[in-house]
Amino acid sequence: MELVDYIPAMMVATLAVMLFTGYPVAFVLAGVGVLFAGLGVLIGEFPMVAFFNIPARLWGSINGSMIFPTVPMLIFMGVALEKSGVAQEMLLGLQGMVRRLPGSMAVAMTVLGVLLAPSAGLVGASVATLALIGLPTMLAQGYRRSYSVGSVAAAGTLGIILPPGIMLFFLSDLMRISMGPIFVSTLVPGLLLALLFIVYYIARAIVDPATAPRQPRDPKVRYRDVLLSAARGLTLPVLLIAAVLGSIIGGIATPVQSAAVGAAGGLVIMHLRGRTTRKYLHEVIVTTATTCSMVFLIILAASVFSYPFNYFEGGGQIRDFLLGLALDDWGMLLTVLGIIFILGFFIDWIEITVIVLPLLLPILLGLDFTDHVGGGKNLVPIWLAVQIALVLQSSFMTPPFGFSLFFAKGAAPPEVTLADTYRGVVPLVMVQAMVVGLVLAFPGLAVWLPSLVMK
Repeated sequence: MELVDYIPAMMVATLAVMLFTGYPVAFVLAGVGVLFAGLGVLIGEFPMVAFFNIPARLWGSINGSMIFPTVPMLIFMGVALEKSGVAQEMLLGLQGMVRRLPGSMAVAMTVLGVLLAPSAGLVGASVATLALIGLPTMLAQGYRRSYSVGSVAAAGTLGIILPPGIMLFFLSDLMRISMGPIFVSTLVPGLLLALLFIVYYIARAIVDPATAPRQPRDPKVRYRDVLLSAARGLTLPVLLIAAVLGSIIGGIATPVQSAAVGAAGGLVIMHLRGRTTRKYLHEVIVTTATTCSMVFLIILAASVFSYPFNYFEGGGQIRDFLLGLALDDWGMLLTVLGIIFILGFFIDWIEITVIVLPLLLPILLGLDFTDHVGGGKNLVPIWLAVQIALVLQSSFMTPPFGFSLFFAKGAAPPEVTLADTYRGVVPLVMVQAMVVGLVLAFPGLAVWLPSLVMK
């Protein structure tokens, strides 16, 4: 083999090493791409004129993509909900509604993770936000540290697979699936996962009451007043999320239009809560701009990296290697999902979606699961997308390298240790593995609702 045949492997190895240096991912991606494109020029295997194709590729990744106009407005909506202070009120209101259940605070935290799905664009931001909101309250109420931090980590990752989480926009764009079907595809698996989490929290609190002590009932507080207070805190955010989801799923508005409604609704909620001051608006705008800049710079940098990588047949080498394993369809699917699961230990879903999935997607889409999924060949990509989302979410929580574990620990009070975090999430990872297995075995959990939307 000649030097040019080793360039794709050298690019991957260099990228892996540089990611652990702490340099921004976007700079690493673009830098490695330009470095090896230059090496190709030096050895006469990459024409100089090809450098002029890079700007065209960058424009091609922007032009016509719904991600670039839609994602900023969804992130704006999520940040506006957070800055409005509604999240803390929602948590306390939810706990009041379920206060008669054992482990009521963990139950409320799980429901909050579902309701705050719009702000769950980035795993780290979602987990850290919920940790800051809920952990001090849970610990003050006497909840065991491992139980508390585990529920926070689980709730923070739960939102990324539920609509209108922005990961679904990326999967839709990458796999060429309409937004309506992919939005509803994760509803049943995601809500099933949340329900099983809740069942675990309640059962754990019943078996070991010291894990989640019941709070004494205040005779001065009527349950009716608690419900009214909770309703006031939940009504506007729930209506806003329902409007965004309903308009997309029902085909009333495009994703861009629905996201614009969400952003405007976020501003309205801020105003109603007296948070449209210069300080809070500045925080919302800066946080949105910073997050979007990071996301989009990674996407553009991935285009710079993938251009020389694909030019030197890197994608073909990966496909040839995997196909050379001579696995059947199930073996190949589990292998690809295993690769995604392991990568989720170390890097966020954005990097996996824009770097790794384009290389693995041709293999996945070449597998024949039409008979297993049923309902037609067009449902298979939806089932695969749900599997990818669930596996990524599971890897973010799996010790010892789960991505969300370190964010939960970093945002937790000093008395919460990393060992507490590990102990808290192990049972929840087992629950997640159960849901992944159920969706693998029973595709209807993922494709039943999309099949209704696509009729």
